[in-house]
Amino acid sequence: MKLTPINAPDAPQPLGGYVQAMEVTDAKRLLFISGQIPQATDGSVPERFEDQARLVWQNVIAQLRTADMTLDNLVKVTIFLSDRQYIPDYRKVRQEVLQGRQIGLTTIITGIFDEKWLLEIEAIAAA
Repeated sequence: MKLTPINAPDAPQPLGGYVQAMEVTDAKRLLFISGQIPQATDGSVPERFEDQARLVWQNVIAQLRTADMTLDNLVKVTIFLSDRQYIPDYRKVRQEVLQGRQIGLTTIITGIFDEKWLLEIEAIAAA
C-alpha cells in the first residue's frame, strides 16, 4: 500500500500537521473505526481534556492493533470537540500521538452524546 499526501498549490495550505487529501493506492483492506470515546474499559472518564484526548487516541490505537494495523495505516480522522476552546490542547495531543505522521483531518465542534465526554474520534485506515 502507498499513501501519497496531496496539498493542491492553488488551494489553502493545511495548518497544524495534516494534509488536504490522501491518495491510497494498492490497498487491500480498509478499516472504518467508529467514534472512539474517552472512556476506559472500567467505565471511568477522566476529567481533564488532555487526559480524555490521550485516552481516545489509546482507544483508536487499540482498534488499529486488533485489525493488525498501526497509526501508519491512518488515512483520515474526524475529531468531534464539545467546545472550540479545546482546539489548542487537542492539536498538541494529536501531534504528540501522531509524531509527524500526516493524515487527512476534519475537526467538528458539536454536542457530544455524553456530556462528560469532551471529544470523540472516528478514523479510516488502509492496509
